[in-house]
Amino acid sequence: MKKENQKMKILYLQDIFTRMTDENNIYDANEICDILLSEYGISAERKSIYDDIESLRKYGMDIVNVRTPKRGYYLKGRKFEPAEIRLLTDAVVAARFIPKSKTELLVSKISSFLSAEDEKKLARQVYVNSSFKCDNEELYEVISTLDKAIQEGVQVQFDYSRRKLENRFVKKSKSRTFVVNPYALIWSNDHYYLVCNNPKYDNLMHTRLDRMSNIVLTNTPRRHFSFVSEYKDYFDSADYSNKLFNMFSGESAEIQLLCGADSFIVKANVDLSEGLVSWIMQFGGDIQVVEPVELKTAVKDRAKAILQIYE
Repeated sequence: MKKENQKMKILYLQDIFTRMTDENNIYDANEICDILLSEYGISAERKSIYDDIESLRKYGMDIVNVRTPKRGYYLKGRKFEPAEIRLLTDAVVAARFIPKSKTELLVSKISSFLSAEDEKKLARQVYVNSSFKCDNEELYEVISTLDKAIQEGVQVQFDYSRRKLENRFVKKSKSRTFVVNPYALIWSNDHYYLVCNNPKYDNLMHTRLDRMSNIVLTNTPRRHFSFVSEYKDYFDSADYSNKLFNMFSGESAEIQLLCGADSFIVKANVDLSEGLVSWIMQFGGDIQVVEPVELKTAVKDRAKAILQIYE
């Protein structure tokens, strides 16, 4: 057992430098020997610590030897800086589609790249509000299965639930079972979507991952996306999502918008959809639709409908 522990010594040293040292927590060789003995039951000589540190440096760890404020060693450079860890944890906490339990676990895993002291500091600043988190504990399985289906080019089957408002309470409608041709996963407007095709139709549809359950791969090859989209060689997720507003799809067209007090024209190729109309409406009189006529009419109709409510 003692011999086996000695073989593990350099791995434990790696953990010590990663989790216990930083610019405020510096240890000399004698102190490291004491930690190895008290925490891991490993006896070590000071000279062997110097040799192991050199090996860890060659492996790529940025272990520095300092003289002030005390003599000793600490891990200076890390895979992730504290600011980067903060950005990642904030993104996970803000993501509505990640359940509370998995949010806390993922934040814990990300934070483990910090020293234990910095991890405690971060933990005091992170708060997970469960009121807006989804409750679908199958999320990871859904993502994994969809990713595999997209890579292997096969259809997937899943149950899909929709929410509707009844008597001032949000209730789940009955789930429907879908079999679809999957093409891409897109994170948009704080939701995670699958871009896919229902084999019954010749267009694309979007389904939210947090509403999927009981997902399984099939042995049926998926329909190629070139039959239902403009893409031929590969499905361009970035280009596709840039043409959508709030993940509403529609017929693609060139639009012209008269914007702002300076009255400049913006031209773009986007999908005409309810999402686009809602986006334009939020700017009030600061944006005017010039072309196409059908978009101008849709905005007018929406404005009239709102006006009628208040008349």
